Amino acid sequence: MSKLIYIADDEKNIRQLIETFLTKEGFQVQGFGDGESLLAAFQQRPADLLILDIMMPGMDGLSLCASIRQTSNVPIIIVSAKDSPLDRVTGITLGSDDYLVKPFSAAVSIR
Repeated sequence: MSKLIYIADDEKNIRQLIETFLTKEGFQVQGFGDGESLLAAFQQRPADLLILDIMMPGMDGLSLCASIRQTSNVPIIIVSAKDSPLDRVTGITLGSDDYLVKPFSAAVSIR
């Protein structure tokens, strides 16, 4: 059975780009335009990996990360345009496992 990955990003193009690459690599992927929708889905069916944007309407990615960390150790990657060292430290401190800065190259193959 393939691993399930949830992506929360309010930028539809970014979300679809990540979904396309991960699906081509054999993962089952579900995208969400906001943090609340991802959280509700995660509570019903936990995913194997979460990819979260920080700046989203409603529940932002940092709040979502902290909320999920209260009950789960699922790997979390933050993908954000916020690129200061403080932003990165905040993301890691709240429980993310990695922090990637947008824009990123779509030419890199995911392995």
